[in-house]
Amino acid sequence: MRVFAVVGVIACALAVPTLAAAGGWASVGFEPLPDGMSAGAAWKPTIVVKQHGITPLAGLQPVVVIEEAESGESTTFLATADDEAGLYHAEVVFPSPGDWRVTILSGFGDSKVTYGPVAVSTPSAGAGGSEPLPVIGFGVLALAVLGVFALALVRRSRRLTPASG
Repeated sequence: MRVFAVVGVIACALAVPTLAAAGGWASVGFEPLPDGMSAGAAWKPTIVVKQHGITPLAGLQPVVVIEEAESGESTTFLATADDEAGLYHAEVVFPSPGDWRVTILSGFGDSKVTYGPVAVSTPSAGAGGSEPLPVIGFGVLALAVLGVFALALVRRSRRLTPASG
């Protein structure tokens, strides 16, 4: 009988940590990359971490890891907490074009999400800001100004002509 009681106590002692660890998971959600993402551009996902998929978790430090599929080159970006519990923001910049895998580590146990690879393109010529204005030659500009001036003189001379009578 004592052996049965001792074995029962040991079994319970081993089961309690296992049961406690079973509840330690969280869901991780985020905004996917927009279509046409290019190297050098910032992707600013909002990351949502919820324990058991229900309760928003505050006080975490989620991490976004990007890894180039072919070379294995990786970069890590820390997310910052929002004022609202369970929301975090990161600013991720892909250093080069290629196919990239994205992993978001929630900061809560082993909870993470991985997706990809996603295609990141080469930046277009106008990616740094607005399109450049066309260059107008000085001669064309001078002709336009002279044309407006001549039109104004012709209209003025018509108004100053006395009426015949």
